[in-house]
Amino acid sequence: MAAVQWRSRDRDYDAELQRCRSEVTTVEFGDYHPLKPIMVTDTKTRRGTRKGSTSSSSSSSSSVPADPLSSMLDGTDPLSMFAAASASEASIMSRSASAGDLGRKKRENEEVSVGADFEPWSSKRGEILTRFTTTEKLSINLFMGSEKAPSPGSSAVSEKVRTRLEELDDLEEGSQAWGSDQKVKALKIVIQCSKLLSDTSVIQFYPSKFVLITDILDTFGGLVYDRIWTMCSDPRPLPESFTVDDVSDTAKETCLNWFFKIASIRELLPRLYVETAILKCNRFLNKTGIQETLPRLTAMIRGIGDPLVAAYTRAYLCRVGIEVAPHLKDSLDRNFFDLLSTFRQISGESVRSQLVVQRVEIPEYLTLYSPAISWILQCIAHRAPEHLLTEMMERCKKLGNNALLLNSVMRAFRPEFVAARATDFIGMIKDCDETGFPKHLLFGSLGRSLACADPPESERLTILNEAWKVITKVRSPQDYIICAEIWVEFTCRHFTKREVNTVLADIIKHMTPDRAFEDAYSQLQSVIRKILTYFHDFSILFSMERFLPFLDMFQKDSVRVEVCRSIMEVFIKHQVDLTRDPVILNAMLHICKAMHDSVNALTLEDEKRSLSLLIIGFIRMVSFGRDFEQQLSFCVEARATFCNLEPVLVQLIHTVNRLAMETRRVMKGNHSRKTAAFVRACAAYSFITIPSLSSIFSRLNLYLLSGQVALANQCLSQADAFLKAAVSVLPEVPRSISIEGKLRSSENFLLDFVNNFLATLLVIPDHPEHGVLYLVRGLLNMVQDYTWEENSDAKMRVYVSALPLLAAMSQETYIYSVPKVDSNETLYGGDPKFLSEINKLSETLIGQVLDHLKTLGREEQYVRRQSTMAFSLFSVLLAHGDLRNNKLSQLAVNLWNLSHKHGHCETRISVRTLEHIKHQAQQPDLTHLTDTVQRLMLQSRT
Repeated sequence: MAAVQWRSRDRDYDAELQRCRSEVTTVEFGDYHPLKPIMVTDTKTRRGTRKGSTSSSSSSSSSVPADPLSSMLDGTDPLSMFAAASASEASIMSRSASAGDLGRKKRENEEVSVGADFEPWSSKRGEILTRFTTTEKLSINLFMGSEKAPSPGSSAVSEKVRTRLEELDDLEEGSQAWGSDQKVKALKIVIQCSKLLSDTSVIQFYPSKFVLITDILDTFGGLVYDRIWTMCSDPRPLPESFTVDDVSDTAKETCLNWFFKIASIRELLPRLYVETAILKCNRFLNKTGIQETLPRLTAMIRGIGDPLVAAYTRAYLCRVGIEVAPHLKDSLDRNFFDLLSTFRQISGESVRSQLVVQRVEIPEYLTLYSPAISWILQCIAHRAPEHLLTEMMERCKKLGNNALLLNSVMRAFRPEFVAARATDFIGMIKDCDETGFPKHLLFGSLGRSLACADPPESERLTILNEAWKVITKVRSPQDYIICAEIWVEFTCRHFTKREVNTVLADIIKHMTPDRAFEDAYSQLQSVIRKILTYFHDFSILFSMERFLPFLDMFQKDSVRVEVCRSIMEVFIKHQVDLTRDPVILNAMLHICKAMHDSVNALTLEDEKRSLSLLIIGFIRMVSFGRDFEQQLSFCVEARATFCNLEPVLVQLIHTVNRLAMETRRVMKGNHSRKTAAFVRACAAYSFITIPSLSSIFSRLNLYLLSGQVALANQCLSQADAFLKAAVSVLPEVPRSISIEGKLRSSENFLLDFVNNFLATLLVIPDHPEHGVLYLVRGLLNMVQDYTWEENSDAKMRVYVSALPLLAAMSQETYIYSVPKVDSNETLYGGDPKFLSEINKLSETLIGQVLDHLKTLGREEQYVRRQSTMAFSLFSVLLAHGDLRNNKLSQLAVNLWNLSHKHGHCETRISVRTLEHIKHQAQQPDLTHLTDTVQRLMLQSRT
């Protein structure tokens, strides 16, 4: 291709802008609009509509165009189709469901009838298994056949124990005995399991043993119920609320057979447990079977001598009873009153001698009753009227305010009932005997209720004082903090910072000696969370004298950071107004510094990012109003404090840049000597801080942004320094960068930056000592020397991008400018020498691109890249070049032909380009394009 003679075409930007404005048309209300929602209805209501109709109702306008999705689906909304298909599938599935599944589903539905507000047993069993453990050896002797145990010397004992344990595993894991039709064998296994509940030799483990064995009983009861249900479900399943008349004779006979087998069990305890497990099966026999059986089983439990065994037997009966017959509360009440009558046995001689043998203290023994009593009381108290609590309190008084019972009552009844009688409960707690059950545990239970419901306002201070008198005397730091943590919420909920500060002081007093706080971090964290829940005004929170000393107890790094993080999250969420309060700022700086100082070489990047976001949230909330110097001083302090977190430093630079622009806004662009010095100080802050950043693109972008801010504030030398620094950093850009742990090419990021940089250079005036276009030349020289990827077109893309900048620089009036800053249009005023320099540089760039195109043309594998690059250069010549010049016009035609030579150019784009040129040719100053467009031909891909 011949040598190029570049000349930019003259542009009238205002006229071009007017031509580009879209026509404004008014849209009548109700007319079709692309964002107007198109409503569709279910397919069931649309079967009669004609094809392509999209109206959602009879009132829809017929002028609305058809929705393409609906028309393709014969007016059917795809979501409705899927819903209909799902409904059809569900119908088929329901018809083919097994009878066993139906029985299970029925059982689940009836459990739901208890109420969603009823805490199920499943949520308690895990806590019991975790809490009641033992290191003692457990002796489990299970045997078949004779009721008499073999002698200890028998060699068959160990074998039979192993066999029985294997059978237990079978029942729990796959119900193999049941599945192979060995129903009697399964029953015997369950009987042997139930017998284990009479053994209290390792008494500390008894609640957990109860949980494990009753799980097996529940499985057995479910299997029996499902078997009988299946026998009733042929040919059609039983209705949801079946009656005895719907049950077949065969099913009734099978059900009776099960009850007869259980009735023949000679020992009381297994007979009770196994019959309770299949209690629900009474529904197959008669209407009132469950109602008649519950009182009988309740009375039978009176024959159990051990009070602990009896208590858990009653708990299991209540557990099954509340599931199968939640409306039969009378039996539950009777169960509880029978339990009360056994309380005297707890202090009896037989129990005491047993505890001596097992070396168990009375307080520990009493806690074993808690799960059973709590469950029974929960069943009784569920949706019970308020007067029942009054009755329970009277019974507690008659029993001498038994602490164990009183504790269970407070935890079982609705918190609002307990809160209304808080003063009465405090009086009862005072009268309790503390030897068996410490009073602080009772106050803990009362505090849980008061955290959920409010006592009478006039009694709140008295309640707090009475409770804290007891809590503060607790000697064990662990017991103290458990109770104190509960009552902190009551204090925060109803009192001011004065009372909360007093509570914090008391906690510090108890937990500081011997560094007791190290074993109570979870409770101390809970205290912080509760305070933050009720105190969102941080000026009040940090004015508490003991709050920061309380935070000092968190001396484990991970815990301290977690606490500081929780405080910051609440601050960012609830601090709506910007603040300059010195109390808040000092405290938050202290907290943020604790988070920052936790960062080390081993800290994960995600953790650094998370901490940085919290600190940034705090920085954004700090504002000193018009006191800009104080704001800058804060940023200087913050830079020193958070120097190890790069995102925070980036935010500080943005903050200072925004501060400079806010100063410009206040001064309306007319800086005084003082404000001019201040914005230069802001520029100095950024210039000093940016080099400390490790991210190369953060440095580049901030140099460019800070240079733009300096230029807007008429700080020309500072802007010049920023841009020169950016150019000098370019060679440091690596070929690849890590993004989310993966190495990616940095080429696209670098090209984006260079394009932004070029756009800024239009308004940067040349330095009088450095020659014409020194920054443009400096940038292009860096691009020339940069080590690009092999076979990359990036350098040429930069050259093509630079041509519009040079064309814009040659205009008499620039497309944009900076107020009160004289750019090159003013400095040179269309000087021919200046224009000559621009044209020479442009011709050099075009020559470089043309040479590159020739190189690409030598290899067949690069023809697609050649086509793309040729079309890019053609577009630039068309938009910015003066095509009245014959050589430039011919070059444009040659580039067009080259881009279409191998059929790689998008035909759609080519057609639209030709249409655009024809449209441009209609403008008076662009009529010469008519000749050019006639020379541009579309070539076939073939």
